[in-house]
Amino acid sequence: MARALRKTYQLKISLKGAKPPIWRRLLIADSVSLPQLHRAIQVAMGWTDSHLHQFIVEGECYGMPDPDLDELEMLDETRVKLGQIMKREKDSIIYEYDFGDGWEHKITLEKILPFDPKVSLPQCVKGKGACPPEDVGGIWGYAEFLKAIADPSHPEHEEFKEWVGGDFDPQLFDIEEVNGMLLEYCR
Repeated sequence: MARALRKTYQLKISLKGAKPPIWRRLLIADSVSLPQLHRAIQVAMGWTDSHLHQFIVEGECYGMPDPDLDELEMLDETRVKLGQIMKREKDSIIYEYDFGDGWEHKITLEKILPFDPKVSLPQCVKGKGACPPEDVGGIWGYAEFLKAIADPSHPEHEEFKEWVGGDFDPQLFDIEEVNGMLLEYCR
């Protein structure tokens, strides 16, 4: 039986509901496991991998099964490769991070490209917007955070500045920093 040729997937990962928009475009091998995809998303988006996550594919949830969380019916993500759940351009899945804050990301397979062993993967090729701070309270909490941080007269302005360690620029996205971290943590 012939072995399937590896492919490079161009994925767009968009944080649902974010205003201004927050997204990343990644090149990644179709052969990565879901835990490897999770790690690449964490690094590219700017999350700290401090919370649970799951991938939602056609109503099925894939993640790290936890015997302490029986109420979450979770299929084992370690047994699944990206190319098994996304096969055609325009296919999409949901990646949820931090069940308390409920950060939902839409992952869309934009292009299927030939695999080039000389290209270092995963690689971020474009993106927009800063990642919200961890534990800010989801999309709604982030919107309130942005209002407070932008208005020095807001009653929570100083508290939020101290919490995030200074100024926060919601437009900041440093592709070189992201790719350096992908190189360090995802290869």
